[in-house]
Amino acid sequence: MGSGRESIYHSPSDKDFDLTHGFLWIMNPDSGEKRKLEKPNQGNISSLAWTPDGKSLLFNEGRRTNLNLYRTDIATGKIHDVTNVEGTLRVLAFSKDRTKMVYSYSDFDTPPDLYASSVGKLNPIRLTSTNPWIEKELLLAKGEVVRWKSKDGMEIEGVLYVPGNHKKGKKLPLIVTIHGGPPGHFSNGFRAVFHVFAGLGYASLGPNIRGSDSYGDGLLCTLQGDVGGGEFDDVMSGVDYLIEKRIADPDRLGVRGWSWGGILGSWVITQTDRFKAAFLGAMVGSWTAESGPGLSYDLKHHYIGGAHWINPEDWRKVSSLWYVKNVTTPTLLLHGARDVVSTPNQAMMFFHALKEIGKAPVRYINFPREPHGFREPRHQRRRDVEEIIWMQKHIRGIDWKPWKRKEQ
Repeated sequence: MGSGRESIYHSPSDKDFDLTHGFLWIMNPDSGEKRKLEKPNQGNISSLAWTPDGKSLLFNEGRRTNLNLYRTDIATGKIHDVTNVEGTLRVLAFSKDRTKMVYSYSDFDTPPDLYASSVGKLNPIRLTSTNPWIEKELLLAKGEVVRWKSKDGMEIEGVLYVPGNHKKGKKLPLIVTIHGGPPGHFSNGFRAVFHVFAGLGYASLGPNIRGSDSYGDGLLCTLQGDVGGGEFDDVMSGVDYLIEKRIADPDRLGVRGWSWGGILGSWVITQTDRFKAAFLGAMVGSWTAESGPGLSYDLKHHYIGGAHWINPEDWRKVSSLWYVKNVTTPTLLLHGARDVVSTPNQAMMFFHALKEIGKAPVRYINFPREPHGFREPRHQRRRDVEEIIWMQKHIRGIDWKPWKRKEQ
């Protein structure tokens, strides 16, 4: 992105761990000379736009659970808040003079819609009402940010959803959702799956564990060399916190995740028997087997450290497949047949191991034509229905049937 004879871009330092949040850099396209703005980013950067005078840059950045608009002074590197919302404000377009913008906004109980506003002072004009029935017909969950101390004393933050009619002190079945990535995070935004589970009577916890983005490089890089260590403690300490607060019922716990969430989820159920059900999507159980066919080489190489033919024990000891004999949690495995990020043979190996050991009920569904993230609506619906059936059966002993579609 350029202004006059200067261009700006976002990139990590060449000397840093590849998955740092990075810096904003200024480059002269004629000479190739570059300089970085001194302040490292706390989260991911998007919606970059020069101001007309070329002295400042506007950008979106995620910080903890919120996404806001910021302005940085090119000369000094100082960053100023432009918006300061408790939620997710994502700029989609600026006017040519950068005085107006169109953005999407959502929060815990506000579905995303488009708004227009001036840039200097937020005065939103709602442009769309995409799903009015959600606000009019449904009792949505109540969401909030929660914080707790992990095993080593590190403060961990996450999002908690409970049913909209939940009464304080009533213990609920809890489903822990582990985000993908590893550098993903749960934000103050509208997550339909948490509202669905709240409608069924569940609490949902989304922990921003070690390796999450939007908390600075300190949290992002703590996973390096510690796969399955501190992140596992972060999850379990979050569960214990909600039990202590009399929100979660310790006898009705479930865990779910996709991609890295499925990977860590598989690790969780090999290390503890506290969960009554697990849903693992696009998971990896053997890092050695995945080092060739998958596209996660850089992640595995940096997080685990060294090649598997040099440090085979380091790769084996963080692979859940090698501990599968410990699993007693009923497990549902889902994978796309055309997933080249986490390849389907991983779920198949885990399934066969659980089936042969025979300590826990297990089911595996392979979806034709689907890549890492499902695209076909009927497969998305089938995925969600199968998960709800599994969780209801094994956490609460309920024979759940999907709702029938209304005749049009």
